[in-house]
Amino acid sequence: MTKQYDVVILGGGVAGGSLAHSLRRQHKTVAVVEDNLFGGTCPNRGCDPKKILLSGLEVTQLVADMQGNGISGKVSVNWPDLMRHKRQYTNPISTATQNGLKSDGVDTYHEHAHFNQDGLLEAGNAVLAGDKYVIATGQRPAILDIPGKQFFKTSTDFLNLDEMPADVTFIGGGYIGFELAGIAHAAGAKVHLIHHNDRPLKQFDQQLVGQAVDHLSKLGVDFHMDTDVEEITQVGDQFVLSGDDFRLPTDMVFCTAGRIPNVDTIGLENVGVKTDAHGVIVDDHLQTSNPNIFAMGDVVSTKRPKLTPVAGYEAAYLANYFNGAADKIQFNSIPTIVFGQPSLGQVGLPSSIAADDSRYMLITNDMTAWYSYHRLNEPLAKAKVVINRDTETVVGATVLSNHADYLINIFTLMIDKQMKISDFNKEILAYPTFASDVQYLV
Repeated sequence: MTKQYDVVILGGGVAGGSLAHSLRRQHKTVAVVEDNLFGGTCPNRGCDPKKILLSGLEVTQLVADMQGNGISGKVSVNWPDLMRHKRQYTNPISTATQNGLKSDGVDTYHEHAHFNQDGLLEAGNAVLAGDKYVIATGQRPAILDIPGKQFFKTSTDFLNLDEMPADVTFIGGGYIGFELAGIAHAAGAKVHLIHHNDRPLKQFDQQLVGQAVDHLSKLGVDFHMDTDVEEITQVGDQFVLSGDDFRLPTDMVFCTAGRIPNVDTIGLENVGVKTDAHGVIVDDHLQTSNPNIFAMGDVVSTKRPKLTPVAGYEAAYLANYFNGAADKIQFNSIPTIVFGQPSLGQVGLPSSIAADDSRYMLITNDMTAWYSYHRLNEPLAKAKVVINRDTETVVGATVLSNHADYLINIFTLMIDKQMKISDFNKEILAYPTFASDVQYLV
């Protein structure tokens, strides 16, 4: 028997859950189908647990930086205790999220779902029909297709390790590789990071990326650039990575070479939904090539950063659109950040574009000796800010420091509000803080 709904959502992550609750406030009938953990990647096996584990890096690095400057004695990461701390947060999430949906009147199905040839959604033994469907199935870690790929671990495995190996290797120099490498190093592992070319974190300012790599190298992270791993073999308890003139034994190897959209097992070919290598193709209303099917979150094919707040924003947009709003979706500036010691944040116009365009002024600051960073003996603090000469507004910024997240959010607001620098400088901010330093950066 087919059960009918106003909206059926594939995926119970941040986007799917948020949309479901919003639609229930509109008194719509809603079903959410999730084949893994309700709550999705971010709170279960992504940004939230990652930042809990990152706290070990933040504390140990701060103590190390302050040695001889009022602090004596060393601290170390107790990985099992830190993992227990993480699991106290993550373990209840899926059940609590599903129960929250149920209590709001949402029908939940903990099943794998796919569209059948009749255009209906099969979820286990249930058949669901919706006036509208929303695909919010997210992404999963990509695995390099090389001999020995069965030995790869993923970010999901890393964030649930019972013990930290003595020697770990990450293949892929993007966000995930850098963040997990920093955590593993702080936990006492010998860390190797391998990247196939000489441009890790390619979407960021390469001068600042280079300085971050140099800093991490001095701390002991072993970088292998322009290196292709062609095979993994197991030798005793270790794994040997090999390529052209390259050989590296390690205790555990993680593939951090990006993520791929979950579009291949849900029967999109049966309902005429077009996809490409980056996900589901949508228009300015998040509508797919099938007018009754929409998509949001990380599964969407887009050049925008695939981040949790973007998914939540798209869910809010669809809730309004399904309630009669007709406007196309429009995005404000989206800040991105690689969390670590140091962190690297970026928003707006890249500095590389500004450097070659006379309409913009690029201001570069070394903040390492500034009070806010001297206070903590922080070893590396840099910022690049892009100014529109005509409007005298900030249009882009990149920050490299242990506290980049504070500044990048302020610059995001300045960009979106088109705030003139002179107007920002009229604000009276708490001092001394990272926020009060902004006036000296522009």
